[in-house]
This record gives sequence, C-alpha cells and structure tokens, in this order.
Amino acid sequence: MPVCFYSGCIRTPIGELTVIVNDQGAVMRLDFENDSRVHSANTQIPVTRHDDAAVRHVAEQIHQYFARERRHFDLTLAPLGTPFLKAAWQELAKVPYGTVVTYGELAERAGHRGSARAFGRVNAINPISIIVPCHRVIGANGKLTGFSGGLAKKEALLRLEGSLYQERLL
Repeated sequence: MPVCFYSGCIRTPIGELTVIVNDQGAVMRLDFENDSRVHSANTQIPVTRHDDAAVRHVAEQIHQYFARERRHFDLTLAPLGTPFLKAAWQELAKVPYGTVVTYGELAERAGHRGSARAFGRVNAINPISIIVPCHRVIGANGKLTGFSGGLAKKEALLRLEGSLYQERLL
C-alpha cells in the first residue's frame, strides 16, 4: 500500500507555515512561506492531498509555542535524509528553548569537532523548521546567520524564546 502524504497550512505571527506529514502523522517538513528550501529537488516530498485536519496535531503545538505555552514539541518526526543528516538534526533538536549555539559548538556536541561548515549546511537544509530549532544556531562571532525563512524571522523566534544571543557579542 503506498504511503500518502498530507499538507496543511498554519498561520503564525511570523507568517504562514506549510507542514507535511505522512499517513502516520509524523512530521516530514515544516516550511516557511517563500522558504528557499521548498523548491530543492532533493527535499521535495510529493504531496498527494491537502488536509488541514491531518496536520491539526502539529498546528496545535505550533500555536502553543507562539503563545509561549510550549517549550518542547511532542511530535513524531520523519525527515528524509542520510544517516549523517538525521543524526545532525537529532543533535540540533537537543538545543534548549531560549538558548543558542554556534555551528562549531553544534558540530562538537555531535562528535564532529572542526566540522562547523558541514553543520552549517546541515542546518541550512533542515526540513523541519522551528520544531528542529535551526533558528537557535548563530555564527561564531555571535551574529545571526542565514535562515531559510529570513533573518527577521530567525530574530523573531529568538526574541519569542527570550534568547539572549546578543550577549554573545560582548
């Protein structure tokens, strides 16, 4: 029996998100409107059906996050990627709410010291924004760096979480 994929839209204070889940309800993608990753042939999932009800469980937790009622997501994730990518995204998912790390720190935590650039690329293609918190990764100089949803959204997410990333500049 073929696997079905469902998509739905979630309206948030920083724009509309599109979520894609499999027939088990596991999150495969969470993309910002006009997300630079959406059109990559390597990351697209053939969506067979638009069904906001199929993604309601994700929408509820995203709304709780934006209302500051949720700091941890309780969702099954099913991103597509190599074993290295999946392991890196699992490490990224461990970065606590309200904190930031550098790409180098993230690589070191994952046991890949000296691989900051590789982890920058892994972060850039993270298919599950917000839930796998790529917005919590900053440059070694403490500045905000690339984000598929745009730096303004990255900053808005860090402010929502009360992150003190600017203190790293001192």
